[in-house]
Amino acid sequence: MFSLENKKAVITGAASGIGKAIALLFAKQGAEVFILDFNEAAALDVVNEITASAGKASAHGCDVSNQSELVNIFKGIGPIDILINNAGIAHVGSLENTASEDFNRVFKVNVEGAYNTMFAAIPHLKANGGGSILNMASIAAHVGLVDRFAYSMSKGAIFAMTLSVARDYLHQNIRCNSISPARVHTPFVDGFIAKNYPGKEVEMFEKLSQSQPIGRMGSVEEIAALALYLCSDQAGFITGNDYPIDGGFITLNN
Repeated sequence: MFSLENKKAVITGAASGIGKAIALLFAKQGAEVFILDFNEAAALDVVNEITASAGKASAHGCDVSNQSELVNIFKGIGPIDILINNAGIAHVGSLENTASEDFNRVFKVNVEGAYNTMFAAIPHLKANGGGSILNMASIAAHVGLVDRFAYSMSKGAIFAMTLSVARDYLHQNIRCNSISPARVHTPFVDGFIAKNYPGKEVEMFEKLSQSQPIGRMGSVEEIAALALYLCSDQAGFITGNDYPIDGGFITLNN
């Protein structure tokens, strides 16, 4: 079950956090993993971790907002089976305190970056006879979150693009789904707390954990496990769907 033997998987933003967990798990399940990340040095660290366990992986430094750069990288990789669109950035602010340059930066990385990556990848999925695309959306695509205007915009776009790509490439045997996590414990969360709440790290970690009805944050391994299922052959009947993995946040947080 859930074997990825002889499959090629491209994962953006896989140098840390959720993307890294997906890369490690996919390699463990037999996939050859191609890590695309702005931080090439950190991506190489993940590659070394994978190859130390006899897995297959390579790192490619790239900016997902640069379409031509991505097209060239995918040409070098060739036919693929799986694309994970995980690269993204966060932003805190309501509409009124979101500067134009910040809005455009979030759009360029989160929305245009996903478009660019799929644009570069789809010819190679078609050349392979089909495959699976998994986009990283968010609960912000489904519910109103305080001070997350630009971020919510970008994740709503990811959800909509997922549906469009699933429809357009149905007969090319390309499945496209998305995952919508709530708060997940990553180094980014720890850094955010340390920067904004010095001296109150434990208190704020607990407060953020309790914002999920289940009483804790998700783990990167839990997100990776769902990604593995959705990209495996066992999920061959699933396309055009979004999967909240949120500790009950969307349906129970009222």
